[in-house]
Amino acid sequence: MILRWILFGALAGICAAQQAPAVNTQDGRLQTLGSQQGPGAANPYAARLPEGPTPRTAEGHPDLSGNWAPNAIRQNVDMIGSGVEVPMLPWAQELYLQHKQSLSKDDPEARCLPPGVPRMSTTPYPWSIVQTPKLIVIVYEGGAHIWRKIFLDGRAHDPNVAETWLGDSIGHWEGDTLVIDTVGMNDKTWIDQAGIPHSSDLHVIERIRRPDLAHLEIEHTIDDPKTFSKPWKFTTHPTLLKGELIEYICQENNKDVEHLFGK
Repeated sequence: MILRWILFGALAGICAAQQAPAVNTQDGRLQTLGSQQGPGAANPYAARLPEGPTPRTAEGHPDLSGNWAPNAIRQNVDMIGSGVEVPMLPWAQELYLQHKQSLSKDDPEARCLPPGVPRMSTTPYPWSIVQTPKLIVIVYEGGAHIWRKIFLDGRAHDPNVAETWLGDSIGHWEGDTLVIDTVGMNDKTWIDQAGIPHSSDLHVIERIRRPDLAHLEIEHTIDDPKTFSKPWKFTTHPTLLKGELIEYICQENNKDVEHLFGK
């Protein structure tokens, strides 16, 4: 694995000054590295994205299926630095500062553990959505090469849900917006590389829209009264990926750990 956390740090510095441009990956896929690339954002590479209306399923819902580039590197590296207000309680603020002062050397994702929710949306590797009337499956290229299942069959959360890396997700439609409700996550993940913590009471609501053929909009609401003084939000703008997901095995040939000395 390439030294991606060193790269993330460099990208964070670049992104703090300006919006990062789209880049072509080695296999020809187009991936924009900015964090606020909405449909109306200035993007010299926008012409490379296909144009067209929102595709719809036989049931009339927006069809979210496809391969998507997250476009959220700034939020992944430094949520607060990207301009998001994160109202941490004193204990969380203290732990967050410890993570920053140690240069994030203990970031679980750097050790090939799953990023968790909501960080699965910001980790800079593409993902695929497979949509059916009763179930949506999201397959992630990176972040431990893992998947999520979002149940749309009207079930409630499992009352005996065990704490897991990605939690228990159920969804429903509100007009053209898919609402995903996730609970039951462990407290081992960080919300960003800088080290925003959370407790096992974390509750995440994702509201996903597909305004046209090549864009998604995902509004994330974070609610964890043990960690934050009030719920807070951030929004990402994935774009349709040019190409397919590739095999990515974080645990194979991992060169990061030996370099993560921190402070």
